[in-house]
Amino acid sequence: MESSVSKQLVDKIYEKRKAAALDLEKQVRECHQQGDHRRISQIIDQLVDMFSNSSNPLHIRNGGLIGLAGTAIALGVDVAPYMDKFIEPLLACFTDHENRIRYFSAECLYNIAKVSKGEVLVYFNPIFDALSKLAADSEMSVKNGAELLDRLLKDIVAETASIYVPQYAETEQVRDRSGSLDRSILVPFPPDHPAALTPKKAFSLSRFIPLLKERIYVISPFTRSYLVSWITVLDSVPELELISYLPEFLDGLLKYLSDPTEDVRVATERLLADFLREIRDISELRRRREELAGATESHGADGSRPGSERAVITPESGFVSDQEYSNEHRVDTDDRHTGAWVPGQGVRIDYAAIIEILIQQLDGQHDEIQESTSLHWLAEFLGFAQDVMVPFTPRFIPAILPNLAHHVPMIQSAATRTNRLLFKVIQDLPTPNDVVSQQVAVEKVSTSNRAFPTSPTPAATTLPSRQGTAAAAPVGEANLPEVMPDGQPPPSVSQKSRTGTSQQPAAEVPSRPQSRMSSNSLVAAPSAAAAAPPSPVLEEDSSSDIFDYQATVNELTIQFLSEHEQTRVAALRWLIMLHQKAPKKILAMDDSTFPALLKTLSDPSEEVIKHDLQLLAQISSSSEESYFKAFMINLLELFSTDRKLLEARGSLIIRQLCLNLNTERIYRTFAEILEKEEDLEFASDIVQKLNTILITSPELAEFRRRLKSLDTRQDGQALFVTLYRSWCHNAVSVFSLCLLAQAYEHASNLLSIFADLEITVAMLVQIDKLVQLIESPVFTYLRLQLLEPERYPYLFKCLYGLLMLLPQSSAFVSLRNRLNAVNAAGFLQIAPKSTVNPLAARSKLARDEIKWQELLSHFRTVQARHEKARRQALGTDLSAFGGPGYTDNRSSEPASRSGLGLGNPEPNRPPMRRRVTGEVMPPGPPRPALSPLNPRAKQNGLLNSALMGQAIPPTSSPANAMGGALSLQQRQRRTLGLGPRK
Repeated sequence: MESSVSKQLVDKIYEKRKAAALDLEKQVRECHQQGDHRRISQIIDQLVDMFSNSSNPLHIRNGGLIGLAGTAIALGVDVAPYMDKFIEPLLACFTDHENRIRYFSAECLYNIAKVSKGEVLVYFNPIFDALSKLAADSEMSVKNGAELLDRLLKDIVAETASIYVPQYAETEQVRDRSGSLDRSILVPFPPDHPAALTPKKAFSLSRFIPLLKERIYVISPFTRSYLVSWITVLDSVPELELISYLPEFLDGLLKYLSDPTEDVRVATERLLADFLREIRDISELRRRREELAGATESHGADGSRPGSERAVITPESGFVSDQEYSNEHRVDTDDRHTGAWVPGQGVRIDYAAIIEILIQQLDGQHDEIQESTSLHWLAEFLGFAQDVMVPFTPRFIPAILPNLAHHVPMIQSAATRTNRLLFKVIQDLPTPNDVVSQQVAVEKVSTSNRAFPTSPTPAATTLPSRQGTAAAAPVGEANLPEVMPDGQPPPSVSQKSRTGTSQQPAAEVPSRPQSRMSSNSLVAAPSAAAAAPPSPVLEEDSSSDIFDYQATVNELTIQFLSEHEQTRVAALRWLIMLHQKAPKKILAMDDSTFPALLKTLSDPSEEVIKHDLQLLAQISSSSEESYFKAFMINLLELFSTDRKLLEARGSLIIRQLCLNLNTERIYRTFAEILEKEEDLEFASDIVQKLNTILITSPELAEFRRRLKSLDTRQDGQALFVTLYRSWCHNAVSVFSLCLLAQAYEHASNLLSIFADLEITVAMLVQIDKLVQLIESPVFTYLRLQLLEPERYPYLFKCLYGLLMLLPQSSAFVSLRNRLNAVNAAGFLQIAPKSTVNPLAARSKLARDEIKWQELLSHFRTVQARHEKARRQALGTDLSAFGGPGYTDNRSSEPASRSGLGLGNPEPNRPPMRRRVTGEVMPPGPPRPALSPLNPRAKQNGLLNSALMGQAIPPTSSPANAMGGALSLQQRQRRTLGLGPRK
C-alpha cells in the first residue's frame, strides 16, 4: 500500500485511521479494476501482519483490522479468493485479551461477510466456533458486535445455505479439503437424476454436525442460547433436513431443559416441540405413502383397478388416456417429480438412536424435567411409530415402571400415560399363532398362484411346515407339547412335571422339604431364564416376531423387587396380559417366572397378591394337571416355610385361588397332597385353615352345597371321602366336615374316639370356634334340623358331645342355651313320630359307596401319629428335666415303652386313656351319667346348679378360660364318680 496510507493507518487517532481505511479502499478498488491481483495479495498480507502480530501496539493492530475491512468492501464478492489468507488470523483475534481487538475483529468479519455473501459459508465451521465464544464475552460492546455478526450469518444461511455453490476455485479447494462427506442434504438424488451432477454446495450440514455435537455440552447459558438459536435457524431451512441429524445433539439439548436461565429453558422447550411435531409429520407422510403404494400394488400386476373396465392397449398404439395414466402412476410421479416439494418427503429419521437417548434420560440420574420430557416423547412415538417402539419394550419396562410411583406428579403422570399406551400397543399386536397362520396363508396363496390354472388346487396342507400344523390344530390341542428334532420334548416345567408324574409312582416322589425354595430364587430368576435352552416355539417364529417375549418377561420379573406397590402391580398386569396373548411364550420360560411369582405371594400389598394369584391361576388353568399339582405343592411349601404368611395371608390367597380357579380342583389337590404330608403340625394347621375357609367363605357356597348332597350324588361322596382322609390331620376340622355334609351318625362315632384323644388347649379353642360357627348363617339348616329329633337323632348326640368336651366358657353357655331352647319348646317330647325310617332317608348308594368304618380307622391312625409326634416333641423339650424323682405322668403305657415315648404302639391297639394327675378313680366301674334327654336327669337339679355356679363368666374369652379347663373337668368327673347312684 502507499506509504502515506500506511502511516495514517497506524495512527493513534481513530479518525485518521478511519480516513486511511477509506483511502486504502480506493486504492484496492483501482488495483482490482486494473486486474493487479498480485498487489492486492501483498496489501492483504501486510494488513494481516499488522493485526495478527501480538507484539504490535494496539493502534497498529486496530489499523490493520480497519484496513482489512476497507479492502473487503472494495473487492466485494471478489474477496473470496483472498479469504483463505486472513480468515484464520482474523478469527484468532476473537480470543485476544484486548476488548477493542475482539470488537474490531468482529466488526471486520461483519463487513467481509456482508460483501462476500454465500462465499463465507465455506468457512462456516470456524466462524461458528469463534462466535460461540464471543457469545459469552464479558464485555458488553464485544457481545453486541458478536450479535450483529451472528444475525448477519443467520440471514446468509437461511437464504443461501441450501442452494449456494462456490464461484471461485480457491473456495472450492477450501471446501474440498474439509472431507469427502460434503453434501448439503442428507438424502441424495438418484444417480440418474440431473441434480446429482450439480456441484457441491458451499455449506455442508454433515460437516457442521460434529462441531455442534462437540459444543452442545457447554455450561454457559449465553452459549447455550446461541446454540439453540442456531439449531432453530438450521431447522427452518427445509432442504437441510436437520431432523435427520437429531440423535447427534439431542442428548445435550435435553440437558438445556434444566438450565437455571429461563430464556434457555423456554427456547429449548419450543425447539424440542418443533422437532417432535416434525417427526410426527414425517412419520404420517411416510405411512400414507406406504398405504397408497400398497393400494396401488393390490390393483393387480397389470395396474387395473378392481371393478373397472379397461381396453386392451396394444404396444403399437401406445395410447393411454390421461385419467388412466394419472391413476396408475400417481405414486411414481410423487417419487420422481422434483418440482413440487412435500415437507418430510424422503427424509430418513433414525428412530432407534432417538429412543436410545430417551431411555438414557430415565435412569434416575437426570433432572426431573428431562425425565418427564423423555416420557412425553416416548408416549408420542407410541402413537405414530409403533413398529419401531415394539422391539424396545424390554428396555422400556425398567425405565417406565419404576416411575409409576415417582414422587414428582409430573413424572408420575407421564409414566402412567406412557405405560398405558405401550401396554395397548403390545396388546394389539397379532398373537404368534396369528402370525404363523398368516405365513401359512401366504405360502398357500403363492403356491396356488404358481400352479397351472386348469390343475386342481395343490395340497397345501401337506407342506412340511410345522407352522402349518400348529395353525391348523384345533383349540383343544393348543397345549400339546412341541416335539424337538431329536424327538425329545422341550425342557419346560409343565412337561418335566408331567414326565415325572407319569413315570414315577407316588411313593417315590421326594418329600417337599428336599425341594424347598431358596431365598435367592427370586434374584436368580432372570439369569436362569437366560441360561435355559430356547423352546421350539421360540425358535420357529423368532425371525418374524419383533417382540421379545423372553426378555420382556425377565425384565418384568425383576420389577417384583421394586419397593413401590404401583410398580409391582403394573408388572403383574403386564404378565397377565402377555400370558393371555401367548401362553406358550410364558410357559416356555416358566423355570424362572414361577419361583418369582410364588415368592411374590409374601408381598405386604394385598393388591399385589391378588394380581399375582390371578396370574398363577391363569397359568394353571391353561396348563396340564401335572403343572397345577406342582403349583399346589410349591404353594404348600411356601406356607410351610413361612408360617407368618399362612396366618396373615393364607386365607386371602386360598380364597382368591378359589375365585379364579375351580374350587373342587383346588381342594381335591390340597387333600391329596396333605394326606401324605410328613410335617404333621403343618398339616393340622393348613387343614384347619382350609376348613375355616370352606365353612365361612362366600366364594365356596356352591362347593358347600355339593358336600351336602351325599345321599343323591356320587361325585359328592367321592369329594367327601377325599377331603375326609386329609382332614383327619385335625380332629375338630373333620368333625365340622361331617356336620357340613350332614353325616351326623359318623360324627357321633368320631366323638367316641375323641374320648381317647389328648384334649389340648388348641383343640378346645377350635371347638370353641366351631360352636361360634354353628351359630352363624352357614349352619342355619343344622339348627333347623334340631326341630326334627326323630329324623336326625344323631345330631343331638353330636351337639351334646361338643357340650361335654367344652369347659364352662361362653361357647358352652351359648351351645347349652341353644339345646335348652329346643328342649324347653317340647320338641323332644311332643314331636310326632316320623313314619319314615331314618335309615331309609339315606339312599342305598350312600350306604354302599362310603365305607364309614374304614374312615374311622383312618382317623384313628392319623390321630395316633399326631399324638406320637406331640409326645416326641414334648419329651424332647422335657428331657433336660429328667433325673432322680422325675416321673412322666403323661402316659400309662407299659414300662417297656415309657420314658420319652419313642416306642411304636401296637398298630391294632387303640390308644389308652390318659389319667390326669391327681384324679381319684371311683371304686368299681362307674355308671354312665344320665343323658340330658332322660327325664330323670331333671332330679339332679342341685348338682346342675352346683356345676353352673362354677361356670366361667360369659365375658371370659375361650383362650383365657383354657388354663383352668382341665382342672374343672377333673372336679366334675370326681363329683360324678362319687355321687349317689340313681
